[in-house]
Amino acid sequence: MWREALVLYLLLTSLQLLLARENITAAVSPQDCSLECVQQGGPGCEYCRVTRADVQRILGFRPIEAFGSCIPWPCFELLGEEDPEVCKHYVHAPNDVTVEFLQDPNPKSDTIVVSWKPSYYGIAFLRGFQVSLQALGGSHMACQLFLFHRNLSLSASHAQRVYKSDPFPGLLLGTQYAITVMALPVPEQWERFYHSKTFSTRSCAEKIGFEQCKKDWYPKHIDVQQNGTDVTVTFNLAPPSLGIKGYFSLCYANGMKKYMNIRPNSSKNTTHHSYQLHGLQEGINYTCEIAADEVDAVRKTFRVLITPVQQKALPLTAIPPLALILLLGLSLAAIFTILLAVLIKRRPKLQMKKSFIRPDIIEHHQQRSTAGEVMLPPSNRSTPPRLLICYSRQDGPAHVRAVMQLGVFIQQHMATKVCLDLWDSLSVAEEGTMGWHCRQIQECDFVLVICSRGLNYRSQLCHLDTEAGYDEHEEADKELGWGSNTSSCAAAIPLIRMEVGHAIARGRDLSKYMTATFEYSEETDIPTELRLVSHYTLTRDLPLLFSHLHGVALHRPGRCLKIEHVSEEGFTKSPAGAALQLAICEASMALRDKELHHMEGRD
Repeated sequence: MWREALVLYLLLTSLQLLLARENITAAVSPQDCSLECVQQGGPGCEYCRVTRADVQRILGFRPIEAFGSCIPWPCFELLGEEDPEVCKHYVHAPNDVTVEFLQDPNPKSDTIVVSWKPSYYGIAFLRGFQVSLQALGGSHMACQLFLFHRNLSLSASHAQRVYKSDPFPGLLLGTQYAITVMALPVPEQWERFYHSKTFSTRSCAEKIGFEQCKKDWYPKHIDVQQNGTDVTVTFNLAPPSLGIKGYFSLCYANGMKKYMNIRPNSSKNTTHHSYQLHGLQEGINYTCEIAADEVDAVRKTFRVLITPVQQKALPLTAIPPLALILLLGLSLAAIFTILLAVLIKRRPKLQMKKSFIRPDIIEHHQQRSTAGEVMLPPSNRSTPPRLLICYSRQDGPAHVRAVMQLGVFIQQHMATKVCLDLWDSLSVAEEGTMGWHCRQIQECDFVLVICSRGLNYRSQLCHLDTEAGYDEHEEADKELGWGSNTSSCAAAIPLIRMEVGHAIARGRDLSKYMTATFEYSEETDIPTELRLVSHYTLTRDLPLLFSHLHGVALHRPGRCLKIEHVSEEGFTKSPAGAALQLAICEASMALRDKELHHMEGRD
C-alpha cells in the first residue's frame, strides 16, 4: 500500500513542477491597470502599460507625441518619489528580442508585436521595460512604457519568462525599422541596459499577393514572334483593380535605344496586348524591358535576336550555263595564283615591318579585346567594415535627409555597417555628443565627412578665439542664414582634424579618413585640414567609394569591377538609390531657395 502512495505522490509533485514551469515560460502580455496601482503595489498590477494620460498627470505637462508614454529615466519620475532606493540598482539588457507580424486589415501597412526575455543579472531590481520603434532614414517614432509594481521582486527563474509589448500598428510596407528594448531603471553610467534590433516589414506582394500590388506588379508572360525584321511582342495586362492604363517598352543594344509608349484598348482585350517593334537590325541581340508606366515600376527583361532573313531559291531557268561557270572558276584561280605570288615576294618586308610595331600598341589592343570581362570583388572579409558618417545640420533638414539616405544606401548595397548619430540617439544621449563621436572614431574602420557650406563655416569658427564670446558667432550665423543650433560636426570635426594631424606627423596611413560632397556642394567647402585625405563626389564616385571601403581595384588588365546597384548609371534602379537621388535633388533646391531668400533679404 505504501508503494502505491509513494508513486502517486511523485506523480503529483512532477505535475506541479511542470505546471509551475509552464506558468514561468508562458508569454506575459501587458495589463490594463492604473499608475496608482503600480506605485502602491496592489494586487493585479504585476505588468502594467503606462498610458500617455498617466505620464501627463504625473509630469504636469504634455509629453512629445512621438514618444507616446515614454519619458527619460521613467523609474525615478514614476516610482522613486516615495522610496529613492527603488531606482538605484541597474539591470542588464533584455535578450532574445523577436518581432512578430500580426494581421492588419489595412493593405498598405503592417502591425508588429515585440517579445523578449529579461536578463537574470539584476532581475531582483527590475522595475519595467521601455520599447521604442524608429524608421531607418525617416522620422516615424513610437514608444511604449511598461512597469512592475514597486513591491515586486523577481527571482532568477523569471528570466525564462517571455514579455510582450502592445501592438505597433501603421508601419509602412517594405521599410526598415529599429526596435529598442530598454530595461528599467537606467543608471547614469552603464552601457548594457538596452538591446536594439533592425528588421524590415513585409513587402506588398508578401502581404496581399503579387496581383494586388501596383508598385510590385510586372508582366509575367511575354511571347516574342519575328516576322521578317519586325517583331511582335505579346504580354499579359495588369488586373483592372490596379488602375494601370499605360505601359512602356525600352530596347537597347550597342549604344542604341528604342523607347515606345503603349496604351492598350481595354474594351477589346482585358488580359493580353500585342505591339510591334520596327527598325531592329539583323544579327543584333537586343535587351528589352517592359513595365507599367508608373513611378518605380518593376521592369520585366527579355531578349530579342533578329535572325537574318533567308533568300528565296532561284528557279532552274536562272541557273547559269556550265560554260560560264567554268570560265568564272578559271578566272578566280588565276587571280588567286597572282595574289599568292605577290604575297610570297613581300613576306620578308612584312616581317621587317612587324618588328617595328610598338609593344604598347599590342598591349593596348589586347586590353581592348578583353575589356568586356567582369571581375567580382573578393569576399574574404569575415565581418563588414564599419563606417562613421559625420555631417552638418547647419545646411537644413533636406541636407540631413540626403545624409540619412546615403547611409541607408551604403548599408544596403555596399556591404558596410554604417554608424550615424541619428540612428543611435540613445547612446548619444547617454555618452554625450563628444564621447559618442570619440568612441566611434576609435572603433570604426573608416570615417566619412560629408562636407558642405555649413560644415566648413562651423569648422572655421572652431579656429576663432573663444574669448570674443559666442554672441558674435550667433549673430554671424543668423546673418548668413545658418541658424543657431549646434550641429554634431562641432564635436566630430576637431577630433577628426586632430587624428589626421597625428597620422600625418607620424607618417601613418590616411586611408581611414575620407571626405565627400554632394552635387550641390563644392570642393571649397572641404575644411583645409581634411584636404589631404581622399575625396569623392556623390553620386558620381559611388564605385570609387566602394573600392575604398573594401580595398579592391576597379580595373585590372583585361578586367573591371562590376557591383550591382553601385554604378553611377545603375544605382537609381534600386529603391534606396532612387530615394538617395530624390533627397539630393530636394536638398539642392532647398539650398538654392535659401540663397535666393538671403540675397533678397540683403536687398
